[in-house]
Amino acid sequence: MPRVHRCWVDILASQRNGTLYTGVTNDLARRVWEHREGFRKGFTAKYAVVRLVWCEEHRYTNNAIQREKNIKHWPRQWKINLIEAGNPDWDDLYESFIL
Repeated sequence: MPRVHRCWVDILASQRNGTLYTGVTNDLARRVWEHREGFRKGFTAKYAVVRLVWCEEHRYTNNAIQREKNIKHWPRQWKINLIEAGNPDWDDLYESFIL
């Protein structure tokens, strides 16, 4: 039986059409805050990838993990299309998740 848990697949960006990072988490607000505050080292810190531009909630952890893996293997343009379908201006969606 799959584990029922609130999980998020997210795409962070450095800027519009900038560097993209796809991840999965069970606490979206915390994860993005960690990126913004510099607690996440490595790729996202190096390229200043701190803007939440797309996210999708999943009920089952295994579904979220599989979705993240699929998106990570997509061509860049598919990721851009996904972002722009729901967020055409590449607004930072972080504020809507900390309230």
